[in-house]
Amino acid sequence: MHLSFGTEVIYDGAQFQTGKNDKVGIVGVNGAGKTTLFRVILGQVELDSGFVSAAGARVGYLPQVLSFDDLGKTVWDYLFDARPIRRLEAELEDIYAALETAEGDEQNRLLARMTKVQAELDSFDQYNAESALLELIAGMKIEDGLLDMRLADLSGGQKSKIAFAHVLFAEPQILLLDEPTNHLDVTTKDFVTQYLKNYRGSVLVISHDIEFLNAVVGRVMLVDKTSHKIAMYEGNYTAFKRKYAQDRLLKELRIARQEQEIKKLAEFVQKARQASRTNHNLKRMGQDREVKLAKALAALEKRDAEYKRVKMRLEPRRAPAKIPLEVKNLTFHYEGQPKLYDKLSFSLYGGERFLVVGENGAGKSTLFKLITGLLTPDAGEITFNPKTDTAYYAQELELLDESKTVLENADGGDFNDLQRRNILGNFLFRGDTVFKKVSLLSPGEKARIALCRLLMTKANLLLLDEPTNHLDPDTQVVIGENFGDYTGTILLVSHNPDFVEQIGITRMLVLPEGKVVDYSRELLSYYYVLNTDEL
Repeated sequence: MHLSFGTEVIYDGAQFQTGKNDKVGIVGVNGAGKTTLFRVILGQVELDSGFVSAAGARVGYLPQVLSFDDLGKTVWDYLFDARPIRRLEAELEDIYAALETAEGDEQNRLLARMTKVQAELDSFDQYNAESALLELIAGMKIEDGLLDMRLADLSGGQKSKIAFAHVLFAEPQILLLDEPTNHLDVTTKDFVTQYLKNYRGSVLVISHDIEFLNAVVGRVMLVDKTSHKIAMYEGNYTAFKRKYAQDRLLKELRIARQEQEIKKLAEFVQKARQASRTNHNLKRMGQDREVKLAKALAALEKRDAEYKRVKMRLEPRRAPAKIPLEVKNLTFHYEGQPKLYDKLSFSLYGGERFLVVGENGAGKSTLFKLITGLLTPDAGEITFNPKTDTAYYAQELELLDESKTVLENADGGDFNDLQRRNILGNFLFRGDTVFKKVSLLSPGEKARIALCRLLMTKANLLLLDEPTNHLDPDTQVVIGENFGDYTGTILLVSHNPDFVEQIGITRMLVLPEGKVVDYSRELLSYYYVLNTDEL
């Protein structure tokens, strides 16, 4: 298959094949075309040439960035409607009603359609579907109280878990998962891991979660950004890394031999060209070597590109205030829902790292939206010191304008276009990529723009809501080092224990109780393992 976006080649003669029950991990550097491959399979992107065939199989998709068609639906209806049982039952009732008066060809057509609809209902296990859904709900630890809630009223973590349950209950023959563990607590992740290992169908998963890949997949598909081809490796991720390292070593040895041969041929050709006109034998040999040189140059393999890491240095414009932020008696609720907070109070000290933890749906992301003014509290006060400059990283990246280009979105601070392009280069946006619409980027690329905007503000108070989501492990390490060295104040929500430890948390706000406690690894582990979808 072949695909290009303008002058950017994504696939060039790429091909792959998966089996009926294969569990395949899809890996490659950011921008290699992993998520694009899913969009091709789903028919959302048309190839320039070639094809991808799912052979009429039902395909389910869990994207990194979630969207819901009907936010007014209850959670139960959304989950149950993953299988079109109610729609098919309604159609069957219409067929029965029409058959009462139908005759001849119309009657035959209706009977044929009835047989087909009933077969579809059987394939979705019509009579056992509710029991199967309840088992899935229990396994994923979806609280009973959520089932009657509207999708619009869910927290980010709740939406992620519900969307995952929806795609699993649909039981597609091919399951496409894009970074599925970004939003899962340890208990739910363990359940999902076992579920997928035993899944009766094909699973294709894009993930930076090495532990998850090792536990689930039996094959690994490498989308190569250098060659624009796809290679399949047998075994889990660790086996792939070992074989890939061996392949790279052998390739480097081949290229070295090819280059050595090319050098010898080139030297001989040059010598033959400089020989006297009467030295016919050397001239003929030179012509022969010239042909061989052309063939050798055409056959020379390309080295894999060494992709640069994100460069980031966070520097606040001015030192943080002694008390940059105070929250007093904060009260808030969503319409039709109980109070999330009732007289919540806390304050931040200048330069500290303050972590917000709590059960899924306790209002962690909502708190950030209240502090930044995106939501209005029912009561209470949120007070910033006059010397406080604030920047906000939103977990769902909703602050980016997807209709604008990368360059247009890098609009923080007082920088001219050249300065902005230089800064974007440190976040791996170089050349014409700065003119790409944000809507065309992968979630990982969007996350890098959001980080770039954060840097450009030179703020001394950072509100970070899941800043490591969507980022590859190398970039997570880079930003962890930078936030650890940052001299300003950080208010953080994160489900990533390694990152939390790396930046040096001092205190924790526990929601919904509203208690402020000293940082405790044990308390952090308690919320991660037992109770939370930290989002």
